[in-house]
Order: sequence, then structure tokens, then C-alpha cells
Amino acid sequence: MRSLVTALDISSRALLEPRWAHVRRAVRDDVDLRSHILLDGGVVPLLESLRPLARWKAPVLEVEYPADRDLHLDGRGLRLVPSYFCWRRPTALADPTLGPVLVYPVTARPLDSVTLNGNALDRLLGRTRASVLTEVARSGSRTTSEVATAVGIAMPSASYQLAILRDGGLVTSRRDGQYVLHTATLMGHQLLGGDDGELRPTLTVGCIS
Repeated sequence: MRSLVTALDISSRALLEPRWAHVRRAVRDDVDLRSHILLDGGVVPLLESLRPLARWKAPVLEVEYPADRDLHLDGRGLRLVPSYFCWRRPTALADPTLGPVLVYPVTARPLDSVTLNGNALDRLLGRTRASVLTEVARSGSRTTSEVATAVGIAMPSASYQLAILRDGGLVTSRRDGQYVLHTATLMGHQLLGGDDGELRPTLTVGCIS
């Protein structure tokens, strides 16, 4: 047991500690984003923000899962837990006696050095729009003026490009005082990361009420 504890301590220091600030920031940013969505729009926009990992089809939340199963809430609440170490798809607690919990992955990959072979994103979205999406994804939350300055385009152009990305589900926007902050969605991050879009079985979560 002492050898196991020593090995875990060494691996934690080597693998986790150098990245821990990034882990905490990724989770904090996700909680901040979901909280604002809930406060601004309510439960339905919150659940819809989980796309493409989950799809809200009232009164059922369909979640990508490695096996087909149903989880009925029976009037209980559903706790959403963002996790840096949750990989590719959400997961639910296996113990049915505990409260319903859905653990879902936050975007864990740093985007400081994103490269796309053959400028695939440029061809898909156009160079300007691709640059706007990459800037927003790399920086966490950005105002329209910050995006315009970083990409080197005019404010109206930045606003137009962000609106298109928002309509396409790649960016979300929320007001914070006099500013509007833009954040890349999980779908936007997956597009930058080249996710394969594989279809998977679903976990069905019962009525949310």
C-alpha cells in the first residue's frame, strides 16, 4: 500500500500539478458559462447548451452513452457536473440509490497551438470566420472589440461573423454589464480539434421537472 501511495504521489506531481491551474480554469469557465445561460434563459437553454453531447427533446434529455439505458428522475433534480477528466462523452453515476448526476466533459485541450491540416477550417468557414472562432476558443471569453482587434477586422464585421457562428451553435454570447462576452461552445472546440462526429448510443434521462 505504501508503494501504491508513493506511486500515486509521484504521478500526481508529474502529471497533474503542472496542469492544475489549467484544469481549474477550464472547469471554472464552464460553470460560469452554464450559470449565465441558466440565469439568462432558464433550464431549457441550459440543457440545449450541452449539444452535441446531449439533446433536449422535451421531456427527455438524450445523452451520448456507451450503452442504451433509461434513467427516470421521478421528480428529482439532475445535478450537472463538469469534469476535466471525463473523456469524449458524459457519464452517470452507477449507484441508483444516489441522486441523479450527469458528469460531462469540459473542453480540456489548450488551443494555443491549434493547427488544421490543409487549412481545412478556412475552407469550411472562410478565413475570417475561422480566425474569429479560433480567437474566441483560444481566449476563453472575449468581447466583440477584443475579437475585432485580435483578428484585425472592423467591429461591424466582427459582430457579423460572431452572429453567424452563434447561429451555427459554435459560439455563445452573454451580456456582462456594458459588454457582450463570446465563448466557444463544445461543438466549436470539437470543430477546431477535428472531432470525428461518431454517432453513439444514448442514455435517456427522464422528465426534468
